[in-house]
Amino acid sequence: MSLFRAEDIAIRFGGIRAVDAVSFDVQPGEVFSIIGPNGAGKTTIFNLISRIYAPTSGRLLFQDQDITNVPPYRIAGLGIARTFQNIELFANATLLQNLLIGRHCHSTVGVLSELVFTPAVRREELKHREKAEEVIAFLGLERYRDTLIANLPYGVRKVVELGRALCIEPKLLLLDEPSSGLNVEETEGMGFWIEDIKKDLGVTVIMVEHDMNLVRMVSDRVMALNYGKVIALGTTDEVQNHPEVVRAYIGGEA
Repeated sequence: MSLFRAEDIAIRFGGIRAVDAVSFDVQPGEVFSIIGPNGAGKTTIFNLISRIYAPTSGRLLFQDQDITNVPPYRIAGLGIARTFQNIELFANATLLQNLLIGRHCHSTVGVLSELVFTPAVRREELKHREKAEEVIAFLGLERYRDTLIANLPYGVRKVVELGRALCIEPKLLLLDEPSSGLNVEETEGMGFWIEDIKKDLGVTVIMVEHDMNLVRMVSDRVMALNYGKVIALGTTDEVQNHPEVVRAYIGGEA
């Protein structure tokens, strides 16, 4: 049984069909990568899954539940977390504070209880901090725990954003160009984190990525898009050597 499934999803922006009848499924414990030239529709698919956009047609299913019309604020609570190509962290908050934001979807106490800071709130706060500390230890970020995001190197910020997503305790993790802005060494490190997230945490990953070395390192299957359509789906080698993919990448990575 697939963990996630897209059935003929499509979306138009005016007269432009950004995603055109795209179907694919993602199995539990899989790293599924989406590649394609700029403007192919990769991030648009992420925006559809996370419900930032509503599809013009088609269905999205997560754990056999139709989430096509689920409001965006409920997606994290269902177990779907996401990172962004451009880092979206609070620069004037500490690393720990940013990770605790990822725990918001697990909050069970009301606003009045938080204002009074009841024993139930204190117990929940402790639970959230314990989970954040687990993620900090998993990603080796202990030395930066109390550092403001504004004072962290770019490569560390990328790992912090990954950590915030893990604090949601996702079943499905959407990684939007995790190597963007990273050097070769940092990209390799990101690849190791993705492999550990899959093997040690049992999290299924969908990744949008341009760096084919990273795609080759971590992917179980790859889907290639061009002009909003699927042009190939299979292993990294099968997709990278597919004639349509080679044509789409002329002058690029292929």
